[in-house]
Amino acid sequence: MTEVIIQECREYGLDTLMQKLNEGIEKLGGWEAFVHPGDRVLLKVNLIGPKSADSAAVTHPEFVRALTRILKQRACEVWIGDSSGGAIAGIAPTARSLKVAGYEKLAREENAIIKNFDSEGVVEVSPKSKYGEKMYLAKPIFDADVVINLPKLKTHSANIYTGAVKNVFGCIPGLRKAKYHKVAPTPEEFGEVLADIHKSAKFTLHIMDGIMAMQGEGPTAGDVYPANKILMSTDPLALDTVAINMLGMEIGEVPVLAAAMRRGLGESNLENITIDGDYKTVPKLGDFKLPKRYRSSKRYSKALIKIIDFFETRPSINRKKCRNCNVCVDSCPMGAIHRDTKQIDYKVCIECMCCHELCMYKAVELKKKNIVAGIIAGLSLKRI
Repeated sequence: MTEVIIQECREYGLDTLMQKLNEGIEKLGGWEAFVHPGDRVLLKVNLIGPKSADSAAVTHPEFVRALTRILKQRACEVWIGDSSGGAIAGIAPTARSLKVAGYEKLAREENAIIKNFDSEGVVEVSPKSKYGEKMYLAKPIFDADVVINLPKLKTHSANIYTGAVKNVFGCIPGLRKAKYHKVAPTPEEFGEVLADIHKSAKFTLHIMDGIMAMQGEGPTAGDVYPANKILMSTDPLALDTVAINMLGMEIGEVPVLAAAMRRGLGESNLENITIDGDYKTVPKLGDFKLPKRYRSSKRYSKALIKIIDFFETRPSINRKKCRNCNVCVDSCPMGAIHRDTKQIDYKVCIECMCCHELCMYKAVELKKKNIVAGIIAGLSLKRI
């Protein structure tokens, strides 16, 4: 049976975090089962962009600090790395993001090493994929002896949910990410790209920071939600299966996870997953807001879901909130946003939601494609 450990944790205090993390890992066989003295251990964080710790958009730096301390105590060399999303003046903002998120500071204080995936070189891999014979992944992923994936518990405006499976997208350095949004525009297709990364690189552990989660229109524009949980597993899909169940969703309702299931990335049947730690069954998070694009297979018929999807939301830029930073323009894989007017060409837009995801000022909003039709769809949902 695949194991997923769920720990209750209500704060980012260092002592509490270290205790909860150590107790959880002990349930999985102890640290000695995963790391050894002298190992170079890469902590692959969730660094979506230049977001602060209290935004709930990035893996909290104190969460990373606690793991760094634990690994240092076991005589490991600790690396902290990722490649952030988006572009500013044609350059990925990873260096700035590492500073704003607090990782640079904690690395100095804890004698850890920062690995900016955009400047560390790449390794060519050849996944069995329809999106090209070759893929280029950040070199530190392969140089490290152990890679620990540290996702954040968040919703996602395009992909519904982002966790252990999706967090590996940051292994593609810099602006190379735009290519994959372009060739794999739907969540189902994007899930295939994520599966390719998992199949090409080895991730030893997956430890989710779900203490302060993000609800609503994540992964950056949502609201903070105190979920107070840490999830751990050797299986990324099993961890995500448990996480979305906490939020009231099923695997078939999250396309990127459905793709991971088809590709055999791990266990997706809750009946085959053992829950341990502070919980023996999956806890439910009450009043957790899901993205507007979420469609419940329990609540809605397939026919109604098709009607709702026809009138679903698309990005729109609120000029009153816009600061003209042009992150949305430079980050759009299709070049669909006019630099001066910020008008979106919906004939070109693939609705990947990169603009919504990467805007630092929440100026990119999600609007109904057809206002009248949206009202009709909303009334239909209320009757169910």
